[in-house]
Amino acid sequence: MTEKQKKIVSATVILAFILFCSLVGWFVGRPLIHFVGEPEKFRAWVGTSGIFGMVAFVGMTIFHVVIAFVPGEPFEIGAGYAFGALWGTVLCVVGITVGSLIVFWLVRRFGVKLLEVFFTYEKIKSLTFLQNKKRLALITFFLFFLPGTPKDLITYFVGLTKISFKEFLFIVAIARIPSVITSTIGGSLLGSEKYLLAVIAFGITFLISVIGWLVYNKISKNNK
Repeated sequence: MTEKQKKIVSATVILAFILFCSLVGWFVGRPLIHFVGEPEKFRAWVGTSGIFGMVAFVGMTIFHVVIAFVPGEPFEIGAGYAFGALWGTVLCVVGITVGSLIVFWLVRRFGVKLLEVFFTYEKIKSLTFLQNKKRLALITFFLFFLPGTPKDLITYFVGLTKISFKEFLFIVAIARIPSVITSTIGGSLLGSEKYLLAVIAFGITFLISVIGWLVYNKISKNNK
């Protein structure tokens, strides 16, 4: 296959992926967010679905990670409400880990063009400091660990770096637990009708996320 033919095939695949993501986001993503955003109905469905409900939720979580413009917070809060803080966190982390590994493989296969499906050039450029091999794994772990950072963008961008598959697997499986558990705890408190504690939990999460966002912006600016 000539270089020109390779470019045509690559462009065709990317366009097909854009179309696929757009259609899936519209016809599947919106209904899922709406469904998970109705905690009582979602918990009732989980209660009648048994183990299938857990498997289906993991699939929903994988979906929102791969289709980056589908927000993850409703799923995490819904998981806490329906499954409780512990199992909600476990299911979210499993889904996020599998989804992130799929993204990692896709980016390694198709490169930066895949990122441009979901993110602007400026957003992609803001993470170029991760191309530095020194302390790459440590910085990536910190960015995933800290609430408020753009984890969808980071998940896609990391595939462009020299980080190994094993390193990324460890990072995404461990470092994302704190940001997930803050949402599932809030959802669990809502499910237990402990509304004041839920408000406090979400308030603390919001403050931590703001701090995380400020830290991320400072790191990004200092490394430009």
